[in-house]
Amino acid sequence: MIKRKRKIRLLTQAMCLTFFIQNTIAQNMETYAERLGWKKNDRVVMFHVDDAGMSFESNEGARLALAKQVATSVSVMMPCPWTSDFINYLNANPGVDAGLHLTHTSEWKNYRWASVSGISATPGLADQQGFLWDNVPDVLSHATADEIDIEIMAQIRKARKMGFNPTHLDTHMGTLWSSPDFLKKYVQTGIREHIPVLLPAGHLTWVEQCLAEGPLSGLKKLANPDATAAEVLDAIRNQGEKLWQAGLPVVDDIHILSYDWVFPSELKPTDVNLRNFKTEKFKTLLSSLKPGITVILIHCTEAGEHFKNISDSGNTRRADLLAMTNEKLKNFIKETGVITTTWKELQQRRNQIKP
Repeated sequence: MIKRKRKIRLLTQAMCLTFFIQNTIAQNMETYAERLGWKKNDRVVMFHVDDAGMSFESNEGARLALAKQVATSVSVMMPCPWTSDFINYLNANPGVDAGLHLTHTSEWKNYRWASVSGISATPGLADQQGFLWDNVPDVLSHATADEIDIEIMAQIRKARKMGFNPTHLDTHMGTLWSSPDFLKKYVQTGIREHIPVLLPAGHLTWVEQCLAEGPLSGLKKLANPDATAAEVLDAIRNQGEKLWQAGLPVVDDIHILSYDWVFPSELKPTDVNLRNFKTEKFKTLLSSLKPGITVILIHCTEAGEHFKNISDSGNTRRADLLAMTNEKLKNFIKETGVITTTWKELQQRRNQIKP
């Protein structure tokens, strides 16, 4: 019994020591913000608007959010019906930081889109109705990495044909993070086309909290099934370092949880209540961020009566928009010294650093 207690005590001490070492390493790690020229303790943030091009309401929300300059970046879904409207806006406003929200799924029941490459080129991406699959597991089950790659390049070519040169690439519903083979195509495309890729690879504080399930969970597959959390994070960092060595900027962390923040059931979803709820949540989030570059994903949408015919997410999307256009949040960012940035600035800073 005494020996068993001693073993337990030694095991506990070893676990505590491991945690202490990992935490110390994370604290002393040079952030990508530092590597790009910011100071050691600078908290650099990019509020990034997903889903432009998905609908008229999505486009309006993105335009309004960007105009207030709290949200500083946006990405466009090339297969969607309202893409041309948003690209017309981008062509009239060339200073906007806009990338491609690489889209391999079509998730809404009555509002669907198909691949840009077409069924004959990428049959594994098409469901029984000819649209993109409505979930990531079905993409994993039916599509090959080569089909993923074909669709990535089809979306890039379509954007360029429309006069739109993306500042970065990211992934709708985390599809390109869901498989090492898909991720490889994603990273290779960014390097080959010299377009920054959204793949956090620094301290990964929020990433670590989101690896259990959801869009980031596929990144666990970069390591062995029995790998420790630290080994998984190191495997992710190795992918980021490939991008850095290729001359592309890398961010330290990503926050993807605002879409799932639950609005209090006792409150009516008025604009005032929605604005206050998300504003306070974002203020709390900003106060908790570690130094480095953190991308915060948001879904700003001018969701009115008709948007419910697309999705039941109108309130959370509208709340994002109301928070991004709230002067209180803008003032809070200034007062707390949080620095906002864009993918354009990240690439410009990376260009100034010798390989």
